[in-house]
Amino acid sequence: MRRPYLFAMICVATLLSCSKPSLFKISSSPNPWVDDYSSFSGMEHYRSWGTYNVHDPACKKFGDYYYMYSTDAIYAKRMERTKERQAPPGYIQVRRSKDLVHWEFVGWAFPEIPQEAVEWVRSNADGRGATNIWAPYIIKYKSIYRLYYCVSAFGRKASYIGLAESDSPEGPWLQRGCVLKTNDDTPMNAIDPSVIADPDTGKWWMCYGSFFGGLYCVQLNPATGLVKEAADRGHLIARRANYRKDNLEAPEIVYNPELKKYFLFVSYDPLMTTYNIRVGRSDSPEGPFVDYTGQVLADTTNNFPILTAPYRFDHHPGWAGTGHCGVYREENGCFFMFHQARLSPENQLMVLHVRQVFFNADGWPVVSPERYAASLTHKFQHADLVGKWEIIRIKEPQHERNLEAGQIQQGDVRLKENEQNLSSHYYLKKDGTVSDKGSWIFNSDKQLLEIKLGDEVVKNLIIFAGHDWENATETILFTGLDSTGRSVWGKLVK
Repeated sequence: MRRPYLFAMICVATLLSCSKPSLFKISSSPNPWVDDYSSFSGMEHYRSWGTYNVHDPACKKFGDYYYMYSTDAIYAKRMERTKERQAPPGYIQVRRSKDLVHWEFVGWAFPEIPQEAVEWVRSNADGRGATNIWAPYIIKYKSIYRLYYCVSAFGRKASYIGLAESDSPEGPWLQRGCVLKTNDDTPMNAIDPSVIADPDTGKWWMCYGSFFGGLYCVQLNPATGLVKEAADRGHLIARRANYRKDNLEAPEIVYNPELKKYFLFVSYDPLMTTYNIRVGRSDSPEGPFVDYTGQVLADTTNNFPILTAPYRFDHHPGWAGTGHCGVYREENGCFFMFHQARLSPENQLMVLHVRQVFFNADGWPVVSPERYAASLTHKFQHADLVGKWEIIRIKEPQHERNLEAGQIQQGDVRLKENEQNLSSHYYLKKDGTVSDKGSWIFNSDKQLLEIKLGDEVVKNLIIFAGHDWENATETILFTGLDSTGRSVWGKLVK
């Protein structure tokens, strides 16, 4: 059945409606920013943080601006020098942008961690934790902006999800209290909230959780933003077999009205190294969610598709920690993904990645191989695709690591051999062959590529124009899934 394709390609169709008819040529185009920000990472430079020091982003558009909220994770943080350098410390970073490319650092949402959260966490974690606020989530209810957040202790289930409200996306924020809290006596862990409103029923649902017990879904009261039933902590929607070793966290639930499906994005593995994004889908916001092969995410099978993972194109050191995503749908039907990525090889610098999201012919989301830099339009012809391509086959981590609470241990922040997905070079020839070892077919009407790589034919690869960050050019990109649900990325380089 190919009916989903008619709706899922709305973003591509919108781009093509005003596309250029001439043959495409790779053209030089400067990158909007550099990736290594170590020289101005200190607190005194916070106004220049634009896309830097971004961790666990959540983004929505309100009025003329996209607003982004993120964990207050900072590289080279020097709190003792903030006052003398007039850098106000706070919790939950806030940014805004008009184009999803250039970001203005607005400041911090909260001046302090809510005392109720501090008391709960420390009383249930032997006096430890509650030193930061993690993983905020933003949603609007009528004229009120609701900012969810979590406070926790590393490696413990002593956690607290709170809610603050404001009549402006920039605050000030008024604390509304506890949404949900957990401790060592509960099977779940109250972190990483993501909230969605069912457009048909008006019901609100919150997905949350971590490696401790898996991910859960609980019903909220739309009028208050808090749980509908005070004692309810929800039901299981995703887990992995060995939750102490196989990390699972960062649920993000979104709705695609064209497909009438809910998509649950999750992150696997350690956040500083092999972090990667998977996705399942459901007809209901409360699940059950199934993966690419029909497996239920609440079972213990590792799930696919895998959308992102550590990768490196030529002329760049590459990226690790490509996980914990936010996803946003534009009014025109286009989707964007926001996630952190860590600059290799040290994997300490945290840079925002914004990627276009498309839905393939089978109704599964796929993401651009490159970060978003501008809206480029072009309808391609067979001749445009002839040339040298870099292609990456995204695969899951192959190594076992010794983890603590689902994360790497100190001193183990570099990727191991073969943990970074590397590109291979292929030449798409005019006669439809690929480097004398394969073949390719381009459907110019649907802007879809079919390519044989070795013994496998990968179909329905979505072709579009985009920015090549590694070479500072505008070029042709493709994205899609192979038959096993693993991402296949490509870009024309010559």
